Amino acid sequence: MLNMWPRSGKKLTLALYTMVVPGLIYLFINNYLPMFGLVIAFKRLNFRLGILKSPWIGFANFRFLFASPDAFIITRNTVLYNLAFILLTMATGILFALLLNEIRGHFAKGLYQNLILLPYLISMMITAYLVFAFLSMDTGLINKTILKPLGMEEIMWYREKKYWPFILIFVNLWKSFGFNCIIFLSSLVGISKEYYESAYMDGAGKFRQLWHITLPLLKPTVITLTLLALGRMFYSDFGLFYQVPMNQGPLFDVTNTIDTYVYRALLNLGNIGMSSAAGFYQSIVGFVCILAANTAVRKIEPESSLF
Repeated sequence: MLNMWPRSGKKLTLALYTMVVPGLIYLFINNYLPMFGLVIAFKRLNFRLGILKSPWIGFANFRFLFASPDAFIITRNTVLYNLAFILLTMATGILFALLLNEIRGHFAKGLYQNLILLPYLISMMITAYLVFAFLSMDTGLINKTILKPLGMEEIMWYREKKYWPFILIFVNLWKSFGFNCIIFLSSLVGISKEYYESAYMDGAGKFRQLWHITLPLLKPTVITLTLLALGRMFYSDFGLFYQVPMNQGPLFDVTNTIDTYVYRALLNLGNIGMSSAAGFYQSIVGFVCILAANTAVRKIEPESSLF
């Protein structure tokens, strides 16, 4: 039997597989090995006995989590905030990507890309203090520089919960849309100019080119990002909902999510089993959301589904 695989090809393949090994080891240690800890969700953890010898209690941790009177509030907040984040960051990311794509100067385009991406790279702790600089009752920019000179009554921002859904959505949008913008911009750069030239020759203006060429070709990127976001529908940005509102009690009705609730319960009760149950619940629901959304996409447009 003839050897159809050149020796050099075998060496190259072996070298490539060798390069993959460190990444696989990291993935196993960081992502798969900790999955053993899921058993804590079904046990009453006793540190003296260890994980394996701690007594099994079935779904008691889950019942404790959802029997709380705050269960509906934290679930509602988590889901509705995430839906708003997905819709607004997608729309804003596409809009700014289209605007950046129209810039022809390389220096100006690079500058604007860096400025748009900069908030995404700022830690949430710094963001929390930036927000405090605007909203502080005593020294805040809005109260002292805008409201007071206009003769308007100053607002105790960290005591008035009605403003915080809009504040949190704005802060998340400011921080996150730049990342989506860069991804959409990379997709726009990959679109062949021949499509636009042919459309221009046929008399299509900018709007028709956008509607019939740009947006349809961005659809796979939108679907992929949406599916990934749906997988974290029952998760929340802990820093956004805990650090930015400064953990103020009067704001809990509109800032409390599953993650912050579990964290506070862990601090007060030390119940690691409930915390593990919440994480297990979030993972399962996120997985189901991805499967359901991907199934719907596969039925409507098979080539755009993830699997």
